[in-house]
Order: sequence, then C-alpha cells, then structure tokens
Amino acid sequence: MEIKVLGTGCASCKALYETTKQAISELCCDATLIKEEDLLKIMEYNILSLPALVIDSKVVSAGKRLSLTEVKELITK
Repeated sequence: MEIKVLGTGCASCKALYETTKQAISELCCDATLIKEEDLLKIMEYNILSLPALVIDSKVVSAGKRLSLTEVKELITK
C-alpha cells in the first residue's frame, strides 16, 4: 500500500502527515508513506484544496485535517 500526503508544508499538511504516520504505526500496516510537496506533482491529482490524502493513487480526502480515527478508517477500507 502506498499512502501520500499532499501539501505544501503548511501546519495542516504537517499535522495530517503526522496523524497518518501514527495511524500506520498503530495499525501495524505494511504501507509506504510519502509526503508530496512538489506543486506540479500535487496538481496531477486535480484537487483544489490541501492537505489531501491519497491511498494507492486514489484521492480519499482533500481540504481537511483528518482525525486519527478518520485516517485509520480510510486506510482499512
């Protein structure tokens, strides 16, 4: 599983990255976590608001800071 946090480095983006890292750890999930800050690569996902969470190339959340519970639910879907 490949999980990406898309963001330009703002506080919300950093928080989502840390929350996602914690969720992966707690779930003992075999996932690769990538923090994507390159604006050109972020634009390829065709989203209008950040931060965004991408799981296996599919955008599952955009424009909101997710809670730990919400991230875990998205990962385990």
